[in-house]
Amino acid sequence: MSHEDAPFEIHVHGDVKLRAEVGFDALQDALKPLWKYAGARSLADGAASLYEDEPGIRFDPHQHLLQMCWTLQGDEDFRHQLDDLCMNLNELSAEGTQIEVSFYDADYDDEDEDEPEGEARDDFVLLFVGPTPEAIMQAQRNLLVEDVVNLMERHFDGAELGGVVAEIDKLFAGRFDALTSSLQLGKPRSPGSGGSPGHGSGRRPRHLH
Repeated sequence: MSHEDAPFEIHVHGDVKLRAEVGFDALQDALKPLWKYAGARSLADGAASLYEDEPGIRFDPHQHLLQMCWTLQGDEDFRHQLDDLCMNLNELSAEGTQIEVSFYDADYDDEDEDEPEGEARDDFVLLFVGPTPEAIMQAQRNLLVEDVVNLMERHFDGAELGGVVAEIDKLFAGRFDALTSSLQLGKPRSPGSGGSPGHGSGRRPRHLH
């Protein structure tokens, strides 16, 4: 698949901690939505970034870590690859983390005063992956706390923000309880089971925005 005239440069960035037993073959299969879209025949063939100063897609088997700092040319249809990517990485990940996907308008030149098209069509997508919904929400919570604390520390001492963090934790606790309840709705009740909900049906969302 050729994207030489594609309207976007797309940058995928994130570090995903993998389960200890995950090997290169499993990772190559999980990342197929990326390297296949780029027109490669394998992960090794497609791991290099459009820019030489970026490390691209790397697998560190000693640290059980997937590192992505990878740019390719593409179109809006690249978004269709993201659901499968997240679902695949959910199966291999050891903990929750975020993946950032940035779309840069390749045709836009902010130094061109005669640009007739107006503003650039840049966009940003934040995805979360993890082995369980709870791990995904923990990653969401950690990122939100970091963002809120960094913003509020311009005006308040960090020691004063404990109440703010506690309220964020309450919001995520409520969201997790609601998700757990929703996963129970379609679960068959075993004979003789009581009325108390269990710990989930084993189903996982592809990703949570």
